[in-house]
Amino acid sequence: MPDRCVEEVKKTCSSTSGPSLVQTLSLEDVVGKLNAATAAGDWHGLLALEGRMEELLEAVPDNICEQVLRTFANAHSMIHGNADSTDHALSAARLLERRVNLLGKLDRFREQGELLCDLGDTLVSRGMQDNAAKQYELAFRMATTRGLFSVECRACYGLGWIRVKERRYEEGVEQLRNALACLPISGSISLHRELTDSRPELRVLNLFIKGLFAVNALDELETLVPRYREAAKAQSRGGGRSWSECDSLLATARLHEARGRPEEAGREVRVMLDLLRENRAAVHERAGFFL
Repeated sequence: MPDRCVEEVKKTCSSTSGPSLVQTLSLEDVVGKLNAATAAGDWHGLLALEGRMEELLEAVPDNICEQVLRTFANAHSMIHGNADSTDHALSAARLLERRVNLLGKLDRFREQGELLCDLGDTLVSRGMQDNAAKQYELAFRMATTRGLFSVECRACYGLGWIRVKERRYEEGVEQLRNALACLPISGSISLHRELTDSRPELRVLNLFIKGLFAVNALDELETLVPRYREAAKAQSRGGGRSWSECDSLLATARLHEARGRPEEAGREVRVMLDLLRENRAAVHERAGFFL
């Protein structure tokens, strides 16, 4: 299908031209304008074509339907910083749900599981923890049935995050324990759709250790806190000082204090304070993390 220039897309899809002009386009023209708007990153222009989406979905095979749904979901997700951003997020979530069903129909189960986790992440970001937990639970059940360890890891992390935030620490700790166990066999993985983790182990350990302190699981902490400390130091060596190194020092100090080792606890706190002073700019960005 022929390429459409960006200006033509904007002219056809702008609010001044009205929806009637979009409705008069042939499906071939709709697809052409859809491709041009996507290539230009013109998300508002792309969404002006959404009124023709159902008609388009009926005319194409399932694998193309999945691509169309993904395109419109991405457009809703990319629009931020305005009064209707919540509506866009909910629209994206609805389209993601439809993609989940299509991926299962196409036997693309790994993508289906990852998308369920993406949907959970989207719902968490909107404060809809109950609905998010349902998506993670679906992803977990599918992953364990089909041996999809990366999906299982993401689902357990998402459920663990929700339960810890809800102060249901025992449940959260169990989920995070599962996530940590899956990590070595999960390959390259990002634990959240908006994160690119060079060391996802740090993110799991950070939350896991917070939950273990909440349930006073000191014996398990004796093993995991040194692991967190070494992983944080390795991260720092690879790319400068990181927030996780400060947090790992704090966790080490807390463990020493809980075990009645005040001198060791004081030493770790002093090292942490020195590190904070050396990295004020980076710490300022993460200040809320330590509060």
